[in-house]
Amino acid sequence: MSMEIDTYQKESDDQYVDWKGRKANPKIHGGIKAAAFACVVEVLTNLVFLCNASNFVTYFSKSMHYPPATSANMVTNFMGTSFLLTILGGFISDSLFTRFTTFILSCVIELLGLILLTIQSQSPRLRPALNSKPSQSQAAILYTGLYAVAAGAAGLNANLPAHGADQLDHSNQRQISTFFNWFFFSLCTGGLISSTVMVWVEENKGWNWSFPITVIVLSLALLIFISGSPFYRHKRPTGSALTRIIKVLNSAARNWKASQDERLGNQYAVSALSQNRADGLIQSHHKFKFLDKALIDSRINAAEVKETRTFLGLLPIFASTIMMNCCLAQLQTFSVVQGIIMNRKLHNFEIPTPSLSVIPLIIMLSSIPLYERLHSGKNIIFKPLWRIGLGLALASGSMAVAALVEAKRRTEAADNNVISVFWLGWQFLLLGVSDMLTLGGMLEFFYSEAPNSMRSMCTALSWCSTSMGYFLSSVLVAIVNSVSGRYGKEWLGGRDLNHGRLDLFYTLLSILNSLNFLNYVYWAKQY
Repeated sequence: MSMEIDTYQKESDDQYVDWKGRKANPKIHGGIKAAAFACVVEVLTNLVFLCNASNFVTYFSKSMHYPPATSANMVTNFMGTSFLLTILGGFISDSLFTRFTTFILSCVIELLGLILLTIQSQSPRLRPALNSKPSQSQAAILYTGLYAVAAGAAGLNANLPAHGADQLDHSNQRQISTFFNWFFFSLCTGGLISSTVMVWVEENKGWNWSFPITVIVLSLALLIFISGSPFYRHKRPTGSALTRIIKVLNSAARNWKASQDERLGNQYAVSALSQNRADGLIQSHHKFKFLDKALIDSRINAAEVKETRTFLGLLPIFASTIMMNCCLAQLQTFSVVQGIIMNRKLHNFEIPTPSLSVIPLIIMLSSIPLYERLHSGKNIIFKPLWRIGLGLALASGSMAVAALVEAKRRTEAADNNVISVFWLGWQFLLLGVSDMLTLGGMLEFFYSEAPNSMRSMCTALSWCSTSMGYFLSSVLVAIVNSVSGRYGKEWLGGRDLNHGRLDLFYTLLSILNSLNFLNYVYWAKQY
């Protein structure tokens, strides 16, 4: 049994090859230079994704003539699907192809989707007439392009951060932490360009310019990524980790009621448990001790049990971050709708509502070098779990502030006054910092804690949490409208926010996030 474990670990350390399939040379392949390609490419890919996602509400409502609530849900479903599919993208790269190959395939799929949307945006025949709903064929083209973009972006998000971190020395946790900080810096840089340059193009030149530009930018990202091939080291797929996890869980379930005498009668299980406790692979005080019973099956080894135990341990942390992302969904939906009916003038210039995200992005971009400066010593001030917790707390506060701002906006609107769109800056700021802390902490935490054979899938949990949050937002909107409609008037119904109660919806989100924060604290202490 000991030989089995040693072989398994050796294979895990020997899984890196160069672009020709030969064993990677540490002097040539990997390192900071190779990881830097991932950061550069992230700027461009995130620019493309956020450029489209942040303005889809306006496009769906003004060009495709969907109602505001429908447009908002279409965006949250698009975002949710994209982030949910990162799990599939991570599974493919862990099990079948290298992250490099999966990234290229995903990028091509997203490009095809963008090209289809470009064709539709430039052809009046493929868009509905004024005040008309899209026909079935027009809607089919829209959804095909939309979800091709979602599927492609999912593969990029699942593989790019893990591919970049793969280039570094995994025994140097400080270096891994630094990479994810600068990767997040790159993500924010793409968002900043999207919220300024691209929003200006969309507002002033229209979608006929926006879509072709994003096609060109994504093509450039693909070329830059491929150009780094001579410097990359590639992790060999190790087969389906999910299959191994299911096998362990199935074995543990079958042997759930095994008595002490039955376990002692199985000499294989006794020797395996004894040896692996001595080697530190299994500790008697470890959580999920029921998984040890899987070792009664001679087809299960201790490394597979450890892999399963580690993955299960990550799930409560993952689940505790979903509610925060439900709040984040409001920045692309109701906050945009709010901004459209507020005063967006700054002297003679009208500010595009999506550009409000510039405020938190600039603060995040400034805070990351400061964060790195604080981490320049040997001691890490904010470890990933602390960062995530602080982000969740800020999410609750952001929704409380959003509720107060919306209440003020409605009061002023009742007196025929229109308040400045800059009032929305507070919720953009708090949610932006919350996202920086939470997502940055999750990327580092899930990659560092993941089994070696599941790093793409576990890193994808960060994006999957975002997906669940967006879907939860759609569900909450439907539930809130259903319940409030039975007792009077729907809080979020109709086309006019002045006759709705978005402030009460934000209050509900603040309360739910406060409860969720307490739930997170419990699981973080247990980890």
